[in-house]
Amino acid sequence: MKVNNHMHELFWALRYIKRSLFLRKRLTGLSQTVTEWKNFWQSYRQYKTLATACGESNPRIEELYPCLGDDTVETAIEPVYFYQDTWAFEQIAKISPSHHIDVGSHHKFVAFLSKIFPVTMVDIRPLSLALASLQFKQGSILQLPFEDSSVESLSSLCVVEHIGLGRYGDELDALGSEKAVSELCRVLRPNGHLYISVPVNDVNKIFFNAHRAFEEKYFEQLLSSCEIIDRKYISGDNLLPEKPNGYSIALYHAVKA
Repeated sequence: MKVNNHMHELFWALRYIKRSLFLRKRLTGLSQTVTEWKNFWQSYRQYKTLATACGESNPRIEELYPCLGDDTVETAIEPVYFYQDTWAFEQIAKISPSHHIDVGSHHKFVAFLSKIFPVTMVDIRPLSLALASLQFKQGSILQLPFEDSSVESLSSLCVVEHIGLGRYGDELDALGSEKAVSELCRVLRPNGHLYISVPVNDVNKIFFNAHRAFEEKYFEQLLSSCEIIDRKYISGDNLLPEKPNGYSIALYHAVKA
């Protein structure tokens, strides 16, 4: 039985590598096509002509910095962080906390938030840059450096689904996500506000080692000490008021009972 399992894993790995190499080759080809290089050199020559006519210096060949594929008809936006961060920012701004704690969310979201409210960010890895308005504490979501029922405003966006899978250097733990939610609820004070986002699906799934997805009722049970007062769902390029069938990202604003 073990031999069969190992063979199954080996065949899967070979198929995955083949697919990844194909996609990488195709994506590289899209970003550096013959047409894009042709357009670059045409634009370069036209600019030289314009610069000469204006009496300006021409760009030196050794200082060229080709940026190919940026001349798109629209600005492409990754929908999850775009929607969840703006949603959470608006929700927190309405409450206007005296101090907000974030655990592991995207650094840009936390940085902008710190320009409006006092913010402390907790993460297992220190940020490579410092910001005067942002306090940082290195720590784990499984053992937050706060007393029980002490935090008035708390966020953790697209974080708990990763805990226990080892992706970010954390220890493997089959119940990592459950423990993380429990810890967030532990430090949240009564009537405190929690802003959290996770992938949801029709059943619990583990996309090892990227993330987990939760059946919604199962995840709501993990938040049983809180009342969900607002929820939204990101599906594809849409922000929806109700959960669609299948996979989506759920955004919850909850208040501790």
